[in-house]
Amino acid sequence: MAGNFWHSSHHQQWLLDKQDLIRERQYDLSILTEEEYQKLFIFFANLIQVLGEQLKLRQQVIATATVYFKRFYARNSLKCIDPLLLAPTSVFLASKVEEFGVISNTRLITTCQTVVKSKFNYAYTQEFPYRTNHILECEFYLLEHLDCCLIVYQPYRPLLTLIQDVGPDDQLLTLAWRIINDSLRTDVCLLYPPYQIAIGCLQIACVILQKDLKSWFAELNADMEKIQEIARYIINLYELWKTYDEKKRNSSSIKQNA
Repeated sequence: MAGNFWHSSHHQQWLLDKQDLIRERQYDLSILTEEEYQKLFIFFANLIQVLGEQLKLRQQVIATATVYFKRFYARNSLKCIDPLLLAPTSVFLASKVEEFGVISNTRLITTCQTVVKSKFNYAYTQEFPYRTNHILECEFYLLEHLDCCLIVYQPYRPLLTLIQDVGPDDQLLTLAWRIINDSLRTDVCLLYPPYQIAIGCLQIACVILQKDLKSWFAELNADMEKIQEIARYIINLYELWKTYDEKKRNSSSIKQNA
């Protein structure tokens, strides 16, 4: 395990180029529009979030699971593995890597069945179709495609350091933390270092709360052009959410890719 981000596989292998990302998605985008594709990933990020919450996982584990999910499909088509199988597999693997503890196979499958039946039944009319052997087989496939690069540096820790520098502010910390959670529904975790994501989310939180920290941001040793790019990704997500009707729109896209 690398002692810091700059020597890690996250930095060296899993900060992707935007053009490469677009090229890898060409097959899926020949079937779906860009907006449908983004909404589909919002749907599955929401599924991972709900699954993690039902399993009482820490947010760090949920975030890592979401990154694994996004990394897999950054290099593979949605047709490669059913996202409904890869989502719980990502949660299962992340719980071990983040040292939360291994989730029992029975508990994971039971929770998946409950979540799909109670919260996502508008998209899936049948019961959760997978069993333990499917999860274990998919885990090996996921490990292979991640090249066993499992350590994910999240923006939460850099955010805590930034808030300490700004000065204690629980309201600002809470909102910026929530924006980081939201950012998992965009591509920023694939494209930018976690400290830049933390700065971008903090900047948005400052605007929302009308906190004037312009002079503080100006003194940061950071590429502000990249920070602005991150902010645009997240603002575009919020714009997309205004037209996001999960029940009406995504069920057809999910069935199309099943």
